[in-house]
Amino acid sequence: MGSTIFFLFLLSLAFPHYIFHQPYTFVTADDNLIQKTCESTEYYDLCLSCLKSNPNSPNADTKGLAVIMAGIGMANATATSSYLSFQLLGTTNDTNMNKVLKECADKYTYAGDALQASVQDLVAESYDYAYMHITAAADYPNACHNAFKSYPGLAYPLELARREDGLKHICYVVLGIIDFLGW
Repeated sequence: MGSTIFFLFLLSLAFPHYIFHQPYTFVTADDNLIQKTCESTEYYDLCLSCLKSNPNSPNADTKGLAVIMAGIGMANATATSSYLSFQLLGTTNDTNMNKVLKECADKYTYAGDALQASVQDLVAESYDYAYMHITAAADYPNACHNAFKSYPGLAYPLELARREDGLKHICYVVLGIIDFLGW
């Protein structure tokens, strides 16, 4: 009996949230920085959602938050390029559609490359170059959209339109963060 009570006492010291049913609350001083940074962007909710879900955000400064968002943009561009490449694998026999899908996959690859370059620019504190690369990354989806317009019979897929908006919004968030840096 005595050993059981002692064991429960040790458990209560080691895991008080299990014994007293009080969840841990993780509040850091950087929550305020994330909120203020996101308030400076065009897409506050997107910014806040992305940064709060990234485990590196609480330890990041404003420049680090921009790097995190650029990384999210790279992942988005890569996923879209992969999605488009998959669409090329026999989902259509239309040569024009295949041509446009290949062009779009390339454009999203270029967007990812531009975002990668922006990360290097941010780290080097070359904010003007970072801004230029992110602006280019935001514009590559337009080139994809315009490729569809070159072929009047081709409809712009809704999923691609959704992905286009997503990448542009992420890029606009990064640009807002760079503006917040006050370069």
